[in-house]
Amino acid sequence: MALAIARTRAQSGIDAPPVSVEVHLSNGLPSLNIVGLPEAAVRESKDRVRSALLNAHFDFPARRITINLAPADLPKGGGRFDLPIALGLLAASGQLPAEAIDGYEFIGELALSGELRPVDGVLPSALAAGIAGHKLIVPIGNAREAALARETVVLGANHLLQVCAHLRDTSPLEPECFTPERRSTTGEDLRDIIGQQQAKRALEIAAAGGHNLLLTGPPGAGKTLLARCLPGLLPALEESDALEVNAIHSVAGTGLRTDLFARPFRAPHHTASAVALVGGGSNPLPGEISLAHRGVLFLDELPEFPRKVLEVLREPLESGNIHLSRAANRVEYPADFMLVAAMNPCPCGYLGSERCRCTPDRVSRYREKISGPLLDRIDLQITVPPVPYTELTTPGEDSETSAQVARRVDACRRRQQSRQQCENGRLSARQIKTVCELTADQRQLINTAMTRLGLSARAYHRVLKVARTIADLAGATAIGDEHLTEALAYRFNN
Repeated sequence: MALAIARTRAQSGIDAPPVSVEVHLSNGLPSLNIVGLPEAAVRESKDRVRSALLNAHFDFPARRITINLAPADLPKGGGRFDLPIALGLLAASGQLPAEAIDGYEFIGELALSGELRPVDGVLPSALAAGIAGHKLIVPIGNAREAALARETVVLGANHLLQVCAHLRDTSPLEPECFTPERRSTTGEDLRDIIGQQQAKRALEIAAAGGHNLLLTGPPGAGKTLLARCLPGLLPALEESDALEVNAIHSVAGTGLRTDLFARPFRAPHHTASAVALVGGGSNPLPGEISLAHRGVLFLDELPEFPRKVLEVLREPLESGNIHLSRAANRVEYPADFMLVAAMNPCPCGYLGSERCRCTPDRVSRYREKISGPLLDRIDLQITVPPVPYTELTTPGEDSETSAQVARRVDACRRRQQSRQQCENGRLSARQIKTVCELTADQRQLINTAMTRLGLSARAYHRVLKVARTIADLAGATAIGDEHLTEALAYRFNN
């Protein structure tokens, strides 16, 4: 009898729990059984591994083979277990020294020829392998992604034979090195937007404090263009946040992002389903809200989304994460994003003009597609009026560029991090009491606003957060009357 153990990792959300591939050879009729909650792709690996070993000119043991993927209660899916299973078989059968695979973790799918194919979700495994003090061998197609984990020695290989040659010390693999470049932000610029000074101001406040924003206006007013300027106002991701964001994209199967340090900007179509937004499936994958983590989720034509789809956003907007529960699996994905939405004031879009033929009942039904609890979670609600023809045809003064506004936003965010270690939009109720203190007159002002406008406790707190951001942009240590008044005006601009 012979036993060998190869180490690898499974995938559970953006976590990578360790898995031991235990291979046991015993006497009896030739057979191969895989146990330990393997899904279909894992059960099929025995045929891929057999062909890969034979085509690589190894012997496939004609014995009773039992492969246990431990722990047994952890679901395992995908082709990532092919390489550790193959190496476990070689070690158990004596074709590879059993001690050679110690200190390593292996991930990779095998082609029938023995070539290694890339798999999804390698970055979380690389980060976890480094913490465990193990080297990681992956397909060459995953090597750059895995090398983002700087504390991990990552080795990329094209073929099973290359892995075996490295483990025998006959042809060592070179460690993969990858240092991503920080690129300058490209895209829409605020200076290209004519007029809309109030909307630009609201965009700056939203970026500075991480606040949610709703833009309402007729077609062609520039709502979508304004929203697409937002990524250019946000500071680049810190390295730890960049790793977390790219780990989510790795699990989702989208590979490395073009700019690893840029804030995500996701703009799903209004036909997207609830599962597309929050994630899901039998093996739950991240949805748009998780892919927008640390960035922006832009929902254009907000009332065109089904109401049930929009309602799934309510909990993640408060908690910053999403829990997905399925019969066989439960995972949690981070979903700390800024919501930016755009909508028309009525179905035709021209409410208040001679072109509009919408009845009050039709306008009411259109706006009721967005529930009160969802609107309550949107900090700034701005009307974007049409741009006068005179401004379009007459050259005016050049407005500020996105880079100029971004410098103010960055300084404001640094002030917030120094004071409370988070953006104002993420302040807890306890932090609000100390960070957003008001005078007696200001408390009277906001109490009057709450009574007349029907503010909820949540809306009250969000007004205070916006006022704190406006004060920070002005460099004020305390919230002034003008800051509080402006925050109230933005909230009830519609």
